[in-house]
Amino acid sequence: MQEPSTRDLILKEAKACFARDGFDGTSLNDIAAGVGIKRPSLLHYFDSKADIYAQVLGAALADWGLRINESVKSASDSWAMVNSVLEASFDFFKANPDVVRLFRREALGAQSASTKAPGVILQPFFARAVKFLEREMDAGRFRRHDAENLIFTGYGALLSYFSDNELLSDLLGSDPFTEDAMQRRYSHIRDFFLAALEP
Repeated sequence: MQEPSTRDLILKEAKACFARDGFDGTSLNDIAAGVGIKRPSLLHYFDSKADIYAQVLGAALADWGLRINESVKSASDSWAMVNSVLEASFDFFKANPDVVRLFRREALGAQSASTKAPGVILQPFFARAVKFLEREMDAGRFRRHDAENLIFTGYGALLSYFSDNELLSDLLGSDPFTEDAMQRRYSHIRDFFLAALEP
């Protein structure tokens, strides 16, 4: 297996720092120290902290979008397509806890980097999903709902589970991130949407 490049190590460390401390709370020195290099070496690869942040966030959004696009290719029917998107998103958030925290900070307006907002980047995916749901509802394959709010419900159900880990741990008195707990959570979300969408 090929060793990660210095650039890749910088982005990995930056993602962890931005997720933990936010954009304003992270310095170039923090990132460089985490990688084991000096600040001037870091600036050999990136123009600024905002540039690093834009690269981190852009890569995360692109990865999520790619997974969604790949997941629907083999869907055999309307429900399989919804289930594929739910599963791909759940698996993505599960594998990328730092990205979840970044998304949450962005959604709250807590970052101050001059980057394109995730909502702007994801808007084409959102519009496509709304059109898909409305088309399936018009055809009678799904029960009628407000498609936009249905997507917001799915987004919130998925993302809050992974971002609110301390709250969930306290409420449950147990670890919500064991494989068994996460499988139960995913099954619940899937069954909830199946019940909501069945005509």
